[in-house]
Amino acid sequence: MSTTSSDPLAALGALPGVTGAVDSVRKAVDRVYGHRVMRRRSNEVTAEAALRGARGSAALSGADWNLEEVRRRTDFSGDPEARTVGAALRLTAEAGQLLSIWRQSPLRVLARLHLVAAGGAAPDDGVGRPRLPGEPVVEPVIEAPLPDANEVSGRLEGLSRLIITGSAAPALVTAAVVHGELLALRPFGSHNGLVARTAERIVLIGSGLDPKSICPAEVGHAEQGRASYVAAFEGYLSGRPEGMAAWIAHCGRSVELGVRESTAVCEALQRGAA
Repeated sequence: MSTTSSDPLAALGALPGVTGAVDSVRKAVDRVYGHRVMRRRSNEVTAEAALRGARGSAALSGADWNLEEVRRRTDFSGDPEARTVGAALRLTAEAGQLLSIWRQSPLRVLARLHLVAAGGAAPDDGVGRPRLPGEPVVEPVIEAPLPDANEVSGRLEGLSRLIITGSAAPALVTAAVVHGELLALRPFGSHNGLVARTAERIVLIGSGLDPKSICPAEVGHAEQGRASYVAAFEGYLSGRPEGMAAWIAHCGRSVELGVRESTAVCEALQRGAA
């Protein structure tokens, strides 16, 4: 990510096509928050959105389980797919607990997210800290060239400063940049995609756009498919205005698809059939 504006996130928000995406997301979110079910059963919608969001994030990381299997399973310690689903579920549960820390110390939150995703891995396995020079990265989705550890450190510090300083940019823009930058850097030895999508969720919640966490963008990312996700990310990686705008629009569409999913949950609860 590079721009010369004193508020680089706001500058991205002014790119052609981004304003329309932001407005579309805002209207979609307002509609689902206005659903009559949200007045009395919002906790149930939040819980279901968390489950579906975790399933979607895990699917993008190679564990494409159906929702009922995720709902039914209690042991996620077996094969790699089960561990991926378990990591996604733990991250989704953790996201809401880290909002106040995120605004003060994003890097501390990212370390915590990686620790949670890694589960019982030992600290000397590189868990909970950015990778060191020469350490490998396992990431099943993103195959772009890997920045070296020194570049990762510098760009993480820059991202942290942007978040702590704050921006006039819409929440969607900030969330998309955080997500894209973490995918680009892949700062940890594992679980980078899961961590990036959880960080996106934290921004959307903490910004006030989705305070009850009922608009799971992860659902939309999975629904649009891995190929679309990677292609949109390549636009972010290019650093070109049109590429950045395409990535932000992709993230916006993902939020809208998450809204559609939660609207269906609201309708089912209203019918007494959830």
